[in-house]
Amino acid sequence: QVQLVESGGGLVQAGGSLRLSCAASGNIFSITSMDWYRQAPGKQRELVAALTSGGSTNYADSVKGRFTISRENTKNTVYLQMNSLTPEDTAVYYCHSNLNYLSYWGQGTQVTVSS
Repeated sequence: QVQLVESGGGLVQAGGSLRLSCAASGNIFSITSMDWYRQAPGKQRELVAALTSGGSTNYADSVKGRFTISRENTKNTVYLQMNSLTPEDTAVYYCHSNLNYLSYWGQGTQVTVSS
């Protein structure tokens, strides 16, 4: 059974940093992409950062220059380094992956940025 397990969320002051991790486990034979989404209260889920198997990245305009997505292939793990956090970054962050030709979501991890 394939699973995505996120970690690294928490409470941080504005201007601070956090690093989220998402580890894919199970019988994995193909990973096309690994992405991070977030959903703030009362808002739709939005793409934050995406990383393809070829190494291409894509970021939401609101996080460009502050967030960095990276991947450790040997561990099937994707990271989201978040710097210069603002209260507007407060949300539940979800890991998503297209692997084994299917779409998987993690359970989400809360990120709260205090002003």
